[in-house]
Amino acid sequence: MTESPRRSVGELLVPKKRTPTRIGLVSGGLGAYWPQFPDLLPQLQESARYVTGRFNELGVDVVDVGFISDAQEAGVAAEKLRVADCDLIVVFLATYLTSSMVLPIAQKSKTPVLVIDLQPTEAMDHANFDTGKWLAYCGQCPVPEVANVFRRAGIPFRSVSGYLRQDSAWDRINQWVHAAGVRATLRTARHGLMGHLYPGMLDVSTDLTTVSTTFGSHVEVLEFDDLRERVNEVTDAQVADRMDLARQLFRLDESVNEDDFAWGAKVSVGLDRLVDDFDLDSVAYYHRGLAGEQHERLGAGMILGSSILTARGIPMAGEYELRTSIAMLAGHAIGAGGSFTEIQALNFFDGVVEMGHDGPAHLAVSSNDPLLRGLGVYHGKRGWGVSVEFDVRPGPVTTFGVGQDRDGSFVFVTSEGEVTPGPLLAIGNTTSRVDFGGDPGAWVDEWSQTGIGHHWALCLGHRAADIKAAANLLGIEHRHVTLGGR
Repeated sequence: MTESPRRSVGELLVPKKRTPTRIGLVSGGLGAYWPQFPDLLPQLQESARYVTGRFNELGVDVVDVGFISDAQEAGVAAEKLRVADCDLIVVFLATYLTSSMVLPIAQKSKTPVLVIDLQPTEAMDHANFDTGKWLAYCGQCPVPEVANVFRRAGIPFRSVSGYLRQDSAWDRINQWVHAAGVRATLRTARHGLMGHLYPGMLDVSTDLTTVSTTFGSHVEVLEFDDLRERVNEVTDAQVADRMDLARQLFRLDESVNEDDFAWGAKVSVGLDRLVDDFDLDSVAYYHRGLAGEQHERLGAGMILGSSILTARGIPMAGEYELRTSIAMLAGHAIGAGGSFTEIQALNFFDGVVEMGHDGPAHLAVSSNDPLLRGLGVYHGKRGWGVSVEFDVRPGPVTTFGVGQDRDGSFVFVTSEGEVTPGPLLAIGNTTSRVDFGGDPGAWVDEWSQTGIGHHWALCLGHRAADIKAAANLLGIEHRHVTLGGR
């Protein structure tokens, strides 16, 4: 009998639906040109339609308020964009326009603004161009003017200059769109925080007010009792269904105890209810417990359900790591996954940093079918049960965490490396070997100087540029660690 192929995570799990990123778009040029050069405005409007089409292809909600020609029309556009409450406003400078047409858009909307100036082609046909045709290439002319006025107004300035069909220019624009997705996700996010700090982890302690004032997020403080009562309501049939789902998502090691597996499945169903009841976008948790009492068993039974929720786009982090769950959510917003990670060891023969963590893992970063392993004890924690184990997919990765400075301010911290194959521990952890392009000990020293805590998100791909742009939109600092030119 032929065994049916395993279904993918995407086929088995329904991702959490969130409001799409909303991009405001306004195009413009100086109206004094229109009667002087009758063919100019139609050409610029055609370029504006192309820009709108490119944004529509990005899967975002585009609020296009049209083409403006003077300061009065700019004021009307600014009001429409203020009401739309966008995550990013893009101003397309189709030709020269005055800074008085751009400033009110930034002032009234109180939304980050990106200025783009994309001329029709790589270069003018100088021998055949007159003034009217040249003006279609003059979108760069007002960029320094607008930048100067923004600086004097205390408004951050961002720009992308290029030509309409230039792939590299659109790559840079897309980075800002990805960054707007992070802003969109975090400013409406509801982060669950359940339990208490892991004793002694002073770096993990996070001011909840700073989370709200920095990102706009809400932190919902939960009790393990909230989970306990939902787990108590889970039926045997629901446990069986969840165990069937887990068998499709994971390979089961022979070390898995059936009772522990069933308990993890029951807690998983309860976690789903908790997330739904409180409308959570992420959860950070920890409970020490004592002598096998129920809350200890709940804390020890979280890994299966937490990994399933993380794969659905609702990241969960152990050890009360709120800042890391936020980084994981931001990583998910740019399509890079984001798995709970810390340093395990260094391998100086191979020049790699070995990383991983027990507890919740992001199934999207796994190189093969993830494994459920039974553990008689969780290292450094009370309890026992099933844990998720897999090797991270070889290829480019980005470590991404939210650090904190002496004044309490948050900072985004990144480093880019390559996951390489090689020997790894089989202890129920998510594990990887990351080559950062230099001495692994030197990397640890540089990474530790940034204000990062001892946990972060491991994301697929080299995504530091997207994260840097997100930090810019959020008004926080970005620090990047590089060795060997990476």
